[in-house]
Amino acid sequence: MIGIGIIGLGTVGTGTYKILTEYHDLLKERTGLDIRVVKIADIDLERDRGIALDKNILTRDAYEVIKDKQVDIVVELIGGTTVAYEYISSAIRHKKWVVTANKALLAEKGDEIFGLIEREGCEIGFEASVCGGIPIIRVLRDGLVGNRINYLLGILNGTSNYILTKMAEEGVNFTAALKEAQRLGYAEQDPTLDVEGIDAAHKLSILVRLAFNCPMKMEDITTRGISKVEPIDIFFAREFGYKIKLIAFAKEEKGHLIARVEPTMISLSHPMSNISGVYNGVYVVGDHVGPTLFYGKGAGGAPTGSSIVSDIVDMASRINNRNTNTKKISTGKCEYSLMEDKDIIAPYYIRVNAHDRPGVLSRISGILGEHNISISTVVQKGRVSRGYVPVVMITHEAREKDIKDAKSKIDRLPFIKGESMHMRIEEGLV
Repeated sequence: MIGIGIIGLGTVGTGTYKILTEYHDLLKERTGLDIRVVKIADIDLERDRGIALDKNILTRDAYEVIKDKQVDIVVELIGGTTVAYEYISSAIRHKKWVVTANKALLAEKGDEIFGLIEREGCEIGFEASVCGGIPIIRVLRDGLVGNRINYLLGILNGTSNYILTKMAEEGVNFTAALKEAQRLGYAEQDPTLDVEGIDAAHKLSILVRLAFNCPMKMEDITTRGISKVEPIDIFFAREFGYKIKLIAFAKEEKGHLIARVEPTMISLSHPMSNISGVYNGVYVVGDHVGPTLFYGKGAGGAPTGSSIVSDIVDMASRINNRNTNTKKISTGKCEYSLMEDKDIIAPYYIRVNAHDRPGVLSRISGILGEHNISISTVVQKGRVSRGYVPVVMITHEAREKDIKDAKSKIDRLPFIKGESMHMRIEEGLV
């Protein structure tokens, strides 16, 4: 028997327990392994979770799970970066193998955890930490191990993707779309981690570590959220043949590594543009395999539980076969130098609200020209309140520093209303 101990019986913990118990016989038939949950720890043992629980395996003390001699694999599902770190560290020191869905913890304390795993000769599975039910971790660790990864695009946050989809399909503004996401349970009451790109950046940090052998810190990932995207931006994106998505992007270029999370315009012909609602997707380009796309549900008890169980089964098989070699995960210094934002070169979308009078467009284009920015397309369409109209431009390739400097100068002009909007246009491989 391979004994499983679960710490945290929330939505994901309950989903994991249901799969392991309801599919016990099926898993045994498929793997030849008797995998059983032998201990569960949670603060609230009284709440009805819609499942039958053996009270003899329940405890409020997580350390009972960690120290239980029947427990071979500890599954941490409480989240956070403090107590969860203590539990995982303790489990590893007790020579337990660990499975977690905790992307924030791995993003912020990955070096410490992976280093401890290697020193203690244990293993950690974290398939469920990125994109819920999509097996992207195993793809990068195993499936694409014979490739150098050149390029990675991800829609990694279902909440933001739902909001942008709602704005695009119904023409509502960000606030209205967010309220609907909260009503449906897709967004938290405090949605900051999701809509400001932090959750996606945590996940990108994990993917970059695996794809590029680079332990990247959160502060090295340029992160912008979607709260400033307006319906008019989505309208013009469609006019130009694009959709706006919150894209997690990483690319190796001449020994430099770029990693960003930001609202991005992506061509309607790109497969990532069709990923809508709460779904996630990851587009990976390897030097041998070429473009690959992985798509599925990014959250929820059942999809995430499915990924956790895949890690449990893999570990149980290795434990059963006494294959206890730790899979190497990069820690320490990144082998690439990080490309600074100022050196990013791409086409850009720029929108300003300008007073409708002669000479305005020539003044704006003059400032762009002063900063070595060439305009590919310009549109001035529709009058807005008090005589201001949106002026929208698509640039040829330009340095991000030049875009920001020009944008700052344009925003100070007396005939410009409010802060202008800019977005990178992603023209990667299709």
